Amino acid sequence: MSVPRTSRASTVPVEDISRAILVLRGHKVLLDAELAALYGVSTKRFNEQVRRNRDRFPADFMFQLTPEEQRSLRSQFATSKTDPSGRGGRRYSPFAFSEHGAIMAATILNSPRAVEMSVYVVRAFVQLREVLSSSKELALRLNQLEARIEKKLASHDEAIAAMLSAIRELLNPVSPKRRGIGFTADLEEK
Repeated sequence: MSVPRTSRASTVPVEDISRAILVLRGHKVLLDAELAALYGVSTKRFNEQVRRNRDRFPADFMFQLTPEEQRSLRSQFATSKTDPSGRGGRRYSPFAFSEHGAIMAATILNSPRAVEMSVYVVRAFVQLREVLSSSKELALRLNQLEARIEKKLASHDEAIAAMLSAIRELLNPVSPKRRGIGFTADLEEK
């Protein structure tokens, strides 16, 4: 009887991949180190394959981070620093892969693990897209609710102001002009 082999894919939930997805230059991307780890190869070997197959990765599939973007990510994730002697850290700026680039990367690696993990990567991007669209829908509904409340508040404010004005008039009544008690002979009135 053969024992079923368990793959690492079953231990990598889609949520973990979703957390690794970043937004850079307005695109949702995964960095080369993340994809290499998912596909079970070293980042160095992964990038070698990408460079050998550069024509499969147009600009909308993959781009290389600028030094400024790399510094920003380094400070955000507290990765190792490069010292002036050139030791430590990465020698090259990382590559960022869009959803389509991540799938293409699985095809150039041509390993069963890469193919299996590409399915999880696609699911993670789809899940992120659904979350973002529901967030947009929620924001739209919130804006509509806010507009309705402001409209109601404006009419309520007018009603409250009118009531306060009426109350003030009642508190400070204008005394009517009264005639004096008794007989007066005002010849001017008539």
